Order: sequence, then structure tokens, then C-alpha cells
Amino acid sequence: MKNDIRAENIFESVKRYREFHQLLEGTLPFLIYRSDTGVVIARGIYGYEAAVAKANELRKRMNLKWEQVKFKADRSSQMKSYGQSSGIRMDYAKTVNPSKGHRFRGYFKGDEYHDID
Repeated sequence: MKNDIRAENIFESVKRYREFHQLLEGTLPFLIYRSDTGVVIARGIYGYEAAVAKANELRKRMNLKWEQVKFKADRSSQMKSYGQSSGIRMDYAKTVNPSKGHRFRGYFKGDEYHDID
């Protein structure tokens, strides 16, 4: 009886984990790149199976070997939205600060402006 409940809990947690990863694969796009040069070939492909099929298609079209074409989840768009959500915006002046040798810099956090060096 106790083992049945434990097995049922494990089965339910594995099922939820798989459902979570299916949702995650649907929300994060994949990018396909060349592993030897690092050049991105395709971007914005949703779903693991679609990424596999597109990578195979591109490999055949470009006459590449299996190990030259790879794909991974594209997290660059996720990082951009994370940085903007903090409410900090960097600001660079058009004029150069003669004592520092670079542009005047500062950032806005909410309505307040803060100088950087």
C-alpha cells in the first residue's frame, strides 16, 4: 500500500515534469548554428522536433556533416526582456568628457538620474 502511493507520486511528478518541458519547448525558440565557425544559420524555430527537422534540412542543403550543425534554445530574447524589466536605463551623452576621455554616462532608475564616474 505504501509503495503503491510512493510509485504513484513518482509517476505523477515525472508526468508533470514532462508537461513542463513541453510547455518550455513551446515558449523558447531554438537557433541552429555551425559548430565549427559558430555562425547562426537559423533562428526562431519553435519546438524540438521542428528544430531537428530544420537542422537536417539545412545540413543537406549546405552539404555539411552531422557534427557541423547544432541547435540550442535561444535565450537571447529572454535576457533582453529580463534586463528591461529592472527599470534601469543607461544614458550616454553626445559630448565627450575631456578629463575622462569618453562620453558622459549615467542611468535612470525610475525617475532619478545617477552619474557614472
